[in-house]
Amino acid sequence: MSFDTSQPYASARSPVIGRQAVATSQPLAVQAGIRVLRAGGNAVDAALATAITLAVVEPNNNGLGGDAFAQIWDGSNLHGINGSGRAPAAWTPERFAGRPTMPSTGGDAVTVPGAVSLWRALSERFGRLPFAHLFEDAIHYAEDGFHVGPKTAYYWQLLPRRFADFPDFLAHFCPDGRAPAAGERFTPAGLAATLRSVAADGGESYYRGDLAERMAAAAAAHGGALTTADMAAHEPLWVEPLSVAFEDTRLHELPPNGQGLGALIAAGVLARLASDRFPLDSADAVHLQIEASRIGIRHAFSHVADPDHLPQDPAELLTPEHLDTLAGRVLREQADPRPLQAPTSPDTVYLCCADAEGMAVSFIQSNYRGFGSGVLVPGTGIALQNRGEGFSLQPGHPNEVGPAKRPFHTIIPGFATRGGDALLAFGVMGGHMQHQGHLQMLERIVLRGQNPQAASDAPRWHIREDGRVALETGFDPKVAAELARRGHMVEMEGAEHVFGGAQIIQRLDNGAWCAGSDHRKEGHAAAF
Repeated sequence: MSFDTSQPYASARSPVIGRQAVATSQPLAVQAGIRVLRAGGNAVDAALATAITLAVVEPNNNGLGGDAFAQIWDGSNLHGINGSGRAPAAWTPERFAGRPTMPSTGGDAVTVPGAVSLWRALSERFGRLPFAHLFEDAIHYAEDGFHVGPKTAYYWQLLPRRFADFPDFLAHFCPDGRAPAAGERFTPAGLAATLRSVAADGGESYYRGDLAERMAAAAAAHGGALTTADMAAHEPLWVEPLSVAFEDTRLHELPPNGQGLGALIAAGVLARLASDRFPLDSADAVHLQIEASRIGIRHAFSHVADPDHLPQDPAELLTPEHLDTLAGRVLREQADPRPLQAPTSPDTVYLCCADAEGMAVSFIQSNYRGFGSGVLVPGTGIALQNRGEGFSLQPGHPNEVGPAKRPFHTIIPGFATRGGDALLAFGVMGGHMQHQGHLQMLERIVLRGQNPQAASDAPRWHIREDGRVALETGFDPKVAAELARRGHMVEMEGAEHVFGGAQIIQRLDNGAWCAGSDHRKEGHAAAF
């Protein structure tokens, strides 16, 4: 089956407005969230139904074998939950001695998958509908199949080359000996039964029963050290989000082991540089954003690690005095193009949901890089993540690999408040683009007054790990030339995947929600 999925003409999506809203990267998952809201569920129920469905219909970016994080506005307070899993207890630095980097495939890339535990914890604390009800759409697509979207199909085509040494994995995801093309129906063998098990017992078998045993056995078969004891010891962490002032709003991010700290530092620095005194998308404004972002990620790489192994309290990096000092290092006419040295991956899903009672959820989950580790759990449809790649092998680094540690995480769900009330549930999925994308959305929505869809549609910049700056098609070439004059190593980049995918829901003054969804992904925003 083959048909033309190209889109040769420019188009502009409209923001959508309603009392309840869902935005994410896959249309079937949006429908699942809307269905739950119409059935009387709240924003948490909708977020979980959306996330669980995404685990089926966008397997190149997430699944039951991955991790998840969320921020939840309950109508008056903000809550955070860290659903990342730990390294196996047997992962000592000596196990990886002599390697230049952590493995990205195989059993020694597999950490405990935490998403399922987060689903259950969120439902128990904030959900309104029965947990099993949230699985209905996901089970339907796992059992009857779903038609692969054009953008998902593009990444699926890369799978056979990356996982040539994992025949069981390829047999599952390429059952006809090739990756499915756009529009073809794919049915993930064994996944429906796994979803039914999790729906019925809240993940008990997943962490302390038959599924846990099968996951440990699969990892061991690929040289891994994951055990049933590692699985049974896992619990998600309820955490207090960190925040920083940005004009008349506050940006909220989860504390480490995620890179939200980088977004917070960057926002705090940019707030002191007054980029809005310059025209939108001018070289002056973009230069200040880039420099603020460089400072943010350098601090994150040095300080982000397992919560029990942090070199200092992250809040100390967010004091006004410290941010003043950092902002004072930014030179208006001179770039600092040093490499960033941060782990990265573009493979993530992000979603946000909001309901008529004022609850809003910012939610992100991922298998990390390109379908995960290549370890498929036979008969279950579970592809295990490769989050272990996020650890450092540098001796003494806070994020150095170690027993039962949580690794550096790229995925971060963003939230913003104004006047003590919810303003934005938002995220820009895509590895190292995420903290940079959060800053750009704040610049456009908070400082420039753009609506969520316009902010998402606008061209973006992206600082690569080697220090180069990619400018997306749409920037004035004169801006690129001026940035280069200031010392930025600039590249014009047309590949949309470099710049991530935004999903945004904004609270309006009348209490309605305005939602936007990135045209760089195949999803959409819906509201009613």
